[in-house]
Amino acid sequence: MRTAPLTAQARQDALDAMRGSAERGNELDVLVIGGGVTGAGIALDAVSRGLSTAIVEAQDWASGTSSRSSKLVHGGLRYLQMLDFHLVREALTERDLLINRLAPHLVKPVSFLYPLENRVWERAYVGAGVALYDTLASVTGSKRALPIHRHLTRKGMERLFPDLRHDAAIGAVRYWDASVDDARLVETLVRTAVSYGAHAASRTQVADLQTTTGGAVTGAEVVDLETGEHIDVRARAVINATGVWTEQTESLAGAEGGLRVLASKGIHIVVPRSRIAGDVGLILQTEKSVLFIIPWSRYWVIGTTDTPWEQELIHPVATSADIDYVIDHANTVLSRPITREDIIGTWAGLRPLLQPQVKAGTSSAKVSREHTVAAPAPGLTVIAGGKLTTYRVMAKDAVDFAIGSRATSLPSITHDLPLVGAEGLQVFQRQARAISQKYGWTRPRMDHLLHRYGSLLGELIDLVDADPTLADPLTNADAYIRAEIVYAASHEGALHLDDVLMHRTRLNYEQADKGVGALDEIGDLVAQVLGWDAHTRSQEIEAYRARCEAEDAAAQELDDAEAVKVRLRAADVSPMLDEGAATGAGTKPGSPAGKGSSGPVGT
Repeated sequence: MRTAPLTAQARQDALDAMRGSAERGNELDVLVIGGGVTGAGIALDAVSRGLSTAIVEAQDWASGTSSRSSKLVHGGLRYLQMLDFHLVREALTERDLLINRLAPHLVKPVSFLYPLENRVWERAYVGAGVALYDTLASVTGSKRALPIHRHLTRKGMERLFPDLRHDAAIGAVRYWDASVDDARLVETLVRTAVSYGAHAASRTQVADLQTTTGGAVTGAEVVDLETGEHIDVRARAVINATGVWTEQTESLAGAEGGLRVLASKGIHIVVPRSRIAGDVGLILQTEKSVLFIIPWSRYWVIGTTDTPWEQELIHPVATSADIDYVIDHANTVLSRPITREDIIGTWAGLRPLLQPQVKAGTSSAKVSREHTVAAPAPGLTVIAGGKLTTYRVMAKDAVDFAIGSRATSLPSITHDLPLVGAEGLQVFQRQARAISQKYGWTRPRMDHLLHRYGSLLGELIDLVDADPTLADPLTNADAYIRAEIVYAASHEGALHLDDVLMHRTRLNYEQADKGVGALDEIGDLVAQVLGWDAHTRSQEIEAYRARCEAEDAAAQELDDAEAVKVRLRAADVSPMLDEGAATGAGTKPGSPAGKGSSGPVGT
């Protein structure tokens, strides 16, 4: 397939196409609000049915929940305790589909130990549950993607995880799930949708929903936050996929109906891989939920929490109390306890918790155990709930619901549509040795590049061939080569340094300095692509430095309210519109419409 790059010009072309939908009276079939995993999945589902489609996101792609998850693609082992077999089977089907067909470069197997404290009843109970988990994965109708679980003795457990405290368990059950770089999955979905003809614009906020005198939604007024330009967009169907901003976006239609969503915060900490001796992950039951210790590249990801969030929605932060909670629970099973000094990064995200009741005035709704699709007004579809693993099912349900009877003749085909980077992956895997020798890349470097880009690695190589210095690692962030920074701006839609360090790479939380030591070099590379002058480059660098300082200071506070005050000392690089800055209904303070990434944090 032709793979379209996400460039600054492509974004402008998308905005021009959206403007044309109003000026020429040529309506889009679908306008998607929200550039998280659900919105991106909806855009791909809609355009692949032959529908003219546009998607807008008020900040960077995946800037909300969908870049702040536990980065797992899994069936949800804990749902078996609730006897929700259908939900688990659905998620396992999607997990295996991603590994086998849709995104084998992005989604990778990872195994976990479930430590056991009782030799008889617990081994039987947990073993039966995990066996059922594996059985449900075997009846999905597709090739089995992962190995069957195994029971381990204490000796076998300690071989796989030497730093597990000797008295923490008498043995374990080892089972398999998968991990994913969530932000890259979203960017890849958007890019795939654009390659099939969708119009996509990040940093574009919905200021108002356009309605008829009868209350039907016919489009939206969007604002290009890079220029301040207001654009009218006409669409037959508008789909709200804004996660924790669901109710605020619904309110722009002036209707009483819709879905109710509450925000719950989950945080994760990152420690170096060398700090904990282990080859697999751990899953631990806590008094509130579960805690994962997940092997990820050169480090461990440990989390999560589950606490109500009542602050502004853009900048959730990990407080000192959150960090202590995760450390304390991890240390219950670690023979060498971790400390604050071991932590190299943290992140916090908001789960969009779907409330069971649908608001009065909603014309119709389709409800599942995990997500709900509803129509608070004609022409407006709202979807909320769900989790990252089942984004494709959510997208299918949302588009089916939005187009009504047309769904029969235009069914979803995304179950058989590989994402960009998947087709031709095996060819590049077989050529990996020759490529690594030609460009002087180590085997771990090649694994890193193939995992991130799949067969799109060929585009990265083109950049290196044009400028051989791009094959070199960044001086102060050597996990990445210089070409990856250029590619983020030239092909992946990055408009700011924030986008590069937060979502195209993981430097914000995988290095203790948050990537600040490489900022000058990264700034030079991005400036060349985006045409920044010296002043703009300097502003971008200072904005990211201020963000890092504010995040570090916020993590020293004990409660959410104080932590957010500290975090807000750093201005956003592309600020949202405040109430009154937009025409029509405007936006609510701290609740900007169009902002938000669907999908859960953690499990």
